[in-house]
Amino acid sequence: MPETTRTQSETVGLKRALRFRDLILYGIILIQPTAPMPVFGVLYQESRGHVVAVILMAMVAMLFTSVSYGRMARVYPHGGSAFLYVGKEIHPSLGYITGWCLVLDYVINPLICVIWCSRAAINFVPEVPYIAWAIFFALLFTILNCNGVETSARINAGMAAALGIVIVLVLISSVRWILHLAHPTAGIFFDPLYNRSTFNTGALLHGTSIAVLTYIGFDGISTLTDEARDPARNVPRAIVFTCLITGILASIEVYFAQLVWPRGAAFPDVTTAYVHVAGRMGGPILLAIVNAALLLANMGSGMASQLGAARLLYAMGQDGALPRPFFGSVSLRNRIPRNNVILIGAVCLAGALAFNYDLGAELLNYGALLAFIGVNLSSALRGWRFGRWSQMFPILVSIAGAATCAVLWWNLSPKAKTVGTCWAIAGILLWLARRRFTVLPGEEAA
Repeated sequence: MPETTRTQSETVGLKRALRFRDLILYGIILIQPTAPMPVFGVLYQESRGHVVAVILMAMVAMLFTSVSYGRMARVYPHGGSAFLYVGKEIHPSLGYITGWCLVLDYVINPLICVIWCSRAAINFVPEVPYIAWAIFFALLFTILNCNGVETSARINAGMAAALGIVIVLVLISSVRWILHLAHPTAGIFFDPLYNRSTFNTGALLHGTSIAVLTYIGFDGISTLTDEARDPARNVPRAIVFTCLITGILASIEVYFAQLVWPRGAAFPDVTTAYVHVAGRMGGPILLAIVNAALLLANMGSGMASQLGAARLLYAMGQDGALPRPFFGSVSLRNRIPRNNVILIGAVCLAGALAFNYDLGAELLNYGALLAFIGVNLSSALRGWRFGRWSQMFPILVSIAGAATCAVLWWNLSPKAKTVGTCWAIAGILLWLARRRFTVLPGEEAA
């Protein structure tokens, strides 16, 4: 009987229960339906008022990349990571560096959540200084994660539904505001897409490079391949449709917000600009609702991403890429990588005091865009190896994705590129040191 049980457990796999619409819903929850709201003020400032334009331009780049992710998910159904694709299709060493750049995303994500939560909390209690709120949220995330607190899928779904209600309230309030405008000119309805007096190509591209943050997370659908029905068809389609739906929804949210805010007027706080827009259209009640909803959403995202980053560092410690005694240890009581959680909490606190929200967002996109370039190139190379001219259209789509992501990466701010490049160099040095004593995964077969 024990032998029979063992045989059955070895053959039982995950249940293929997720339909096409389930995959799309998962992707939208992962990205968050309010994704453009926290970054709205930064996009408005950097693009000189062309918020909808940069959201749509970023969507084009992400649609190209989503096609490449879908193609690679078919080839490697048991892994949805950029470093796997790059390591297998280009070179294991480049795959390792790609993975290292992705670590930057995981570390920066909770950092910018600490920044945003601190700014949002000031809207409720302005008497408490920013530094006190930054310390509070960095400690809160760290303490809760050290005690094993995690956000379940059911809570995530409930949060997404609540945020959906907030979006509906904001859109209804913005439409009512616009309908009560006295003698509106036709020009104001086109400003979010194109305003001749403020248009600047460099500003538009720089804003687009930041707008990529709105779409971060769509690639997570590829991790559900083993649980999806007809994964070869549904997973790639779901990735593309999630990007498309996210782009359309985000464009609507920021379009009406920009119409409500006076042209050229400064925000009381750029980081929480959308909250102040909600206050203008719906008064203090809507301001409080939106502020509270986004505060809770960013708290949940910050805690989840901090724990995710800690687990990634743990995996690298277990693999030998980082010192195992520190990074590869697990708390016996809660079974979590407590050292890594505390380290990331300290980094979040230091970063929240040293960085502003827009620099943090650009640093996150630094690693993401490099990973997207790698995925697109991997897809193009695989198409050329196994299809040649019969795969020319998908190859061109992948090349277009790599090119657009490269342009956006180049248009990140010099400071973000400098800090991000220092991080990449540190990863290369670790890789060189590691090669002296061990063999990178995948090099045995290379």
